[in-house]
Amino acid sequence: MRLRALCGLILLSLPLFSLAHSFGVVYTLPVPFWLYGWGASAALITSFVVVGYFSRQPHANTPAWSLDVSQSRPVVLLRKLHFIPLLQAISVGILALCIASGLWGSTNAYDNFNMTFFWIVFILGFSYLTALVGNLFDAISPWKTLSQIFGKISTRYERGVLRYPAKLAYWPALATYMGFIWLELFGKTDPASLAQWLIIYSVWNLAGAGLFGRRDWFTYCEFFAVFLRLIASMAPVDYRPGTSDADSRLNLRLPFSGILAKPVSHISLMVFILFMLSSTAFDGLHETLVWKKVFWRDLYLSHLQHLTSTNPLSAFPAMARLYGHWQSAWLLLSPLVYLAVYLFFIAATRYAAGTNATTTKLSFIQLAIRFSPSLLPIALVYHIAHYYTLLQTQGVKIINLISDPFGVGSNWLGTANWFRGSIIPDLTTVWHTQVILIVLGHIVSVYLAHRIALNTFATHKQALRSQLPMLILMVFFTTAGLWILSKPVGN
Repeated sequence: MRLRALCGLILLSLPLFSLAHSFGVVYTLPVPFWLYGWGASAALITSFVVVGYFSRQPHANTPAWSLDVSQSRPVVLLRKLHFIPLLQAISVGILALCIASGLWGSTNAYDNFNMTFFWIVFILGFSYLTALVGNLFDAISPWKTLSQIFGKISTRYERGVLRYPAKLAYWPALATYMGFIWLELFGKTDPASLAQWLIIYSVWNLAGAGLFGRRDWFTYCEFFAVFLRLIASMAPVDYRPGTSDADSRLNLRLPFSGILAKPVSHISLMVFILFMLSSTAFDGLHETLVWKKVFWRDLYLSHLQHLTSTNPLSAFPAMARLYGHWQSAWLLLSPLVYLAVYLFFIAATRYAAGTNATTTKLSFIQLAIRFSPSLLPIALVYHIAHYYTLLQTQGVKIINLISDPFGVGSNWLGTANWFRGSIIPDLTTVWHTQVILIVLGHIVSVYLAHRIALNTFATHKQALRSQLPMLILMVFFTTAGLWILSKPVGN
């Protein structure tokens, strides 16, 4: 009993960085969690019945609604004002400022421009903006802009020295994405190290573009481009940059219709989507007391004390190192766990529909790839539900940091004293917003999966049967996501 108590003291004394659960205080749900779980499940089942009843015809040969606004007055005006070239220059300037402020600015993360801009404004805010306005990043990416300058200097740089190997597909983007999430959760992320990583990543992209050609590199290897392109497929705006401003196209479309318009083409992109889900879920789970107790109490008492020491205080240094490896291993294995679960339900989908039900001969993996884009709305709402409060609590500081990016007391634009304090949202509002977001995202995924099924299987009946396992998967994802958000975190 004394040993268990000592383990508990060590567990509670760990310094924990709370990101997914942003407040570090225990929040008591207004009603028991099981009511939220059953309510969310009922909403999904109801939406499945409604969608299955009213949506009966395949839409593969029916063009989705879109409206070309490329020549509308506002767009023409923005083109005349050289809006995209201006944003390109700003993006390169901000990248340079993030590097400079990290190297020569304040070492305090909250007083340095690069930490708030990169982790909050860009990683969170720009991702959510992309879900509204489309793939703007494809036109204004600082790395793509810099490589474009090099490409104008050297046509060989533009084409690349080597042909990009088709078998690599999106695996390089997935590898760098996983490395990025590991760095975010477990790496050293003070202003100086962030600046150094931005330099390394910039050199990596410029060298890669010169090696394999700009087009292939930023299509397959630059993970921000791949990530934001997937997010943009859900936007009601379809922006397609051309070789010049005049060649660019801007279309309005129905939200999420882009997911159906351009299917996923390779297993590597499917695993990328699954990691979008698993990394966010892991980020939330690994901060909960439930997760920490598995290692620090259950595993230690059952097995690990015999490998280190039966005295928890003596064992702590070795256990802390082992805990870091444990965390990293689970993060890197998380897409494989999600892949195994997803493939199990795809197998059930195929069985429920019938082995010869597809309109074209699709292998098991091809079927899995075809349905994977339906998970994108879940990935988006998971991301928003876990992190959106950081835009209020820390994101607003960008207003004063613009005037004092180096954290040395300057006031370039006169905003250095604005929004010095954080905006703390009401916890009840946060929780119910998270519930609504997650349920709505899963309902959209149910609808998209049904639409894909109608275009995949021969009859409406087969399509409907095929979606019963997918409905179970959606219910599982919903309740698991809400359960993670409802758990208290270590403090």
